[in-house]
Amino acid sequence: MFYPPSTYDPACPVGSYWDTTLADLSWRDPPPLQQEVSCEVAILGGGLTGLSAALHLARDHHIQAHVLEAGSLGWGASGRNGGFCGVGASDLSHAQMVKRVGQEETERYYQDQRQAVEGVQALAEAEGFSLDAQGQGCYVVAHRPQAWRELEAEYALYTQVAKYPARLLTAAQLQAEGFNSQENHGALNIGVGFGLNPLKLTQGLAQSALRRGAQLYSHSPVLAWEKVGSWHCWQTPGGRVRARQVIVATNGYTPEALHPAFRGSLLPVLSSILVTRPLTPAEQQAQGWWDPTPVYDTRRLVFYYRLLPDGRLLFGGRGGTQDTPAEREHLRQWMTQRLYGLFPAWQGVEIEYFWNGLACLSRQLHPHIGYFGEDPSLWYGLAYHGSGVATAVWAGQKLAQEIAGIPTQISALFRQPLQPFPWPSLRLHYLRLAYHWAQWTEG
Repeated sequence: MFYPPSTYDPACPVGSYWDTTLADLSWRDPPPLQQEVSCEVAILGGGLTGLSAALHLARDHHIQAHVLEAGSLGWGASGRNGGFCGVGASDLSHAQMVKRVGQEETERYYQDQRQAVEGVQALAEAEGFSLDAQGQGCYVVAHRPQAWRELEAEYALYTQVAKYPARLLTAAQLQAEGFNSQENHGALNIGVGFGLNPLKLTQGLAQSALRRGAQLYSHSPVLAWEKVGSWHCWQTPGGRVRARQVIVATNGYTPEALHPAFRGSLLPVLSSILVTRPLTPAEQQAQGWWDPTPVYDTRRLVFYYRLLPDGRLLFGGRGGTQDTPAEREHLRQWMTQRLYGLFPAWQGVEIEYFWNGLACLSRQLHPHIGYFGEDPSLWYGLAYHGSGVATAVWAGQKLAQEIAGIPTQISALFRQPLQPFPWPSLRLHYLRLAYHWAQWTEG
């Protein structure tokens, strides 16, 4: 366990703003498993990847899946993230990706990412649920003048290699479009992506999966895992599951002691979010910020922000390696001051919500979607590097397809096997060093 037990305890309230946007949350708590069941596919994790896999297995391939969630459905990152449905689920540079898997597979990666974003919208339309979609694409804003050249290089990459619609905007052009802040030194608009309500997306996947025949269990943590012949056997507090094939879809909340495949391979990282009270149209005009398209900056340790449908500002950032009450309070105060510094017209605006949660990195700095090499009946989709809304849903679809025996044409980057970090016990020390370096070099 990297962080205190409260970080992983489903009984601890999250305090997320998203919980207030749905009138009925009963769907999040289907009855826990209370019997022994046998099935073709069992899924560990009732978030975006797990629910998407269950939905696509049932709907597209007529395979019933049983989903086990340790807390309420979407309790982890799926129900509490910033709602950025965009590209960028790898922390590798373009050159690093080409070196690892070649030019053709790197180009395929970019198209996979675009397909993932478009697939979220298509799935919501097909299944008839709301996303509260907002904005056109996503803005990457230069947080200092030196970052402009980075954006120029990114623009060339996205337009010439990825074939995404993209625009470069000067500071004045960005301000005219409704994005004015103290760190506006121009921006890149990536025309693939939008903002959404992640809890509504999770709800839509869960209710659609149920309607299509999946079995969902909340408050059913897997306490023990053994392989008996060709059967995976999971023990929960109230029951037992026997499955021919299993999917691990727990991302930053993966209990790595449960199976050797994940030992030492993942690094959960904290991301924190503030949400203000609703800002009036006059207050938005006073700051010169009124467009709801999602924005993040050019820091390695990014800030990300967006206006929500009711006029609130969501403001998020990475940081923290202890998750104690004292550190949470320090982060809340620090982020509040950064928000006020970035948007001086909103100085003193009340902060009504603050929460955090775990994103997930891998040693290779890209998502992993596939099966464990020593056991082709053990599948996983995880390590979305803080940009997993679209990729997680897409990963569930691709895993379902593979399990159904239909080969997928996804980038070789996603298929790279998980590898443990060197000296895995030092992972948090690596993270602290990376954070200190980013803060010292980027401000």
